[in-house]
Amino acid sequence: MNSAAAVRALQSATRIGCRLAVSGDAEWPLGVDDLGVHAPIALWWRGREESMTAMARSVALVGARAATGYGEHVAMEASAGLVDRGFAIVSGAAYGIDGMVHRAAIASSGVTVAFLAGGLDRFYPSGHDALLTRIVETGAVISELPCGAAPTRWRFLQRNRLIATSSQATVVLEAGHRSGSLNTAGHAAAAGRPLGAVPGPVTSPASAGCHRLLRDFDARCVTNAAEMAELVDVYADTDGGLDGAGADGGDASNPEQLRVLDALSTRSGREVNDIAVRSGLSPVAVITALGALELEGRVRSGEHGWMRCVGARS
Repeated sequence: MNSAAAVRALQSATRIGCRLAVSGDAEWPLGVDDLGVHAPIALWWRGREESMTAMARSVALVGARAATGYGEHVAMEASAGLVDRGFAIVSGAAYGIDGMVHRAAIASSGVTVAFLAGGLDRFYPSGHDALLTRIVETGAVISELPCGAAPTRWRFLQRNRLIATSSQATVVLEAGHRSGSLNTAGHAAAAGRPLGAVPGPVTSPASAGCHRLLRDFDARCVTNAAEMAELVDVYADTDGGLDGAGADGGDASNPEQLRVLDALSTRSGREVNDIAVRSGLSPVAVITALGALELEGRVRSGEHGWMRCVGARS
């Protein structure tokens, strides 16, 4: 961006009451720092300051744009139920599932935050202009792009990493086999966030992506708000450590071992490079952690890769 474009972006931001947050600010969502070198340099936001800090206890609810009646019903119940339990709702303001979870959160007098793939001076999708205006009044709308930036396909994919890491867990409510929501789920898993998926009718193509997450990516099957809230409790236990132990019984003083355990499945073997991607560690660090965990009887190496032992001792 040249200096003239930067000046125009700042003028537009001032005109619409858009503010800028950088790491260290009170409004900065701490979870995005887990992205390391891929973390945003700054975030533009509009809305209520308390809604920015509310992301410290939040769940990302995402799903298909071409939602079914079933998916929208699940989305409404999940969002309202999590709000009742004191959670903020994070999503992407798209048509379908995203729009429904935002509306349900607002209707339940809760906090909802929307991450956009373009500048905050022109809401997208345009059909959600009224909804996003309402979110600004009661919650917050955020983008890493300055005013004037247009949403593009790759910017939507880039935006998804912010949805996944700003919240403590991600739940895919309804998604086709190649839904963009699976990209958000991948970012959540790579960042070590709990991942949940809502099952649907086995005959419904709109739920094929959720079933894929449950079968191949160790997503946890969740069917209501109470089960979704449990995902955050597991994450808090893993990070904070009750009595010095994480959710998998690992030593909280060795976070690399915990990340490797979280990246492993008890049902299918995984290669070192795959574990490295899922855990966010280098292959060398993964090999070191696996060696220690194998000596403790928590993991084992099989024909198809490494697996977490069922009932592994702490």
